[in-house]
Amino acid sequence: MTNFVLVPGYWLGAAAWQDVTDALCAEGHDVHPVTLTGMAERASEAGPDTGLDTHIADIVRVIVDNDLTDVVLVAHSYGGSPATGVADRIPDRLARVVFVDSGPLPDGVAQGDMGGPEGRAYLEGLAGDGWRMPLPSWDDVANTMQASLEGLDDTALARFRAMAADQPLRTATQAIRLTGPGIGDLPCDLVACSFPLPVVREMIAAGHPFFAALGGPQWRLFELPTGHWPMFSRPKDLAALLIEITN
Repeated sequence: MTNFVLVPGYWLGAAAWQDVTDALCAEGHDVHPVTLTGMAERASEAGPDTGLDTHIADIVRVIVDNDLTDVVLVAHSYGGSPATGVADRIPDRLARVVFVDSGPLPDGVAQGDMGGPEGRAYLEGLAGDGWRMPLPSWDDVANTMQASLEGLDDTALARFRAMAADQPLRTATQAIRLTGPGIGDLPCDLVACSFPLPVVREMIAAGHPFFAALGGPQWRLFELPTGHWPMFSRPKDLAALLIEITN
């Protein structure tokens, strides 16, 4: 049995992982999908100060309160940012970190910075004069944010939008502050979905800030070709791959 903790990306809560959770549980694993502060059923808990540190603390609390050890921490998209903080703070509780179409956040960098000045400005524009970023149009998701919707039919897109809650802006703009080595030498895996592995390897070789760390000796690279949300487009295959990774 493996202790899985599943962290969603922007706009989504634990329910986004439901099909993956069901598949993992059917194989006898202990699965803890996380709803971060401000998302899904916790939408009313958010405020202007809800930021990356809040979400790091959320995940730490799930792990510590459930007395979990040897955790396989699975982080999708933005979820890689708080997962980096969790690895920095409680590495002794983790067996490995699996980044799904994601990667570790460098010290002093915010998730919103990874898209460059234009990407950060777009996210800040979503919030307008407020502190919440609504899920944009699918056209903006695919073209402006360049997040592939491959594998999501109209039913899946409708399900996604029904689950979505406004994302607190500060989760995208607060820079991570690592108190230790960050990911350090923890075993890590990448599950590349919307980026083919040859492209990922090119970015690693080029020193791209979001990919450079993936060239370290503790990393393994896997591919699950689909769009950016494999928990919707290929949930059973994602679950099978997570089991393979941990064996």
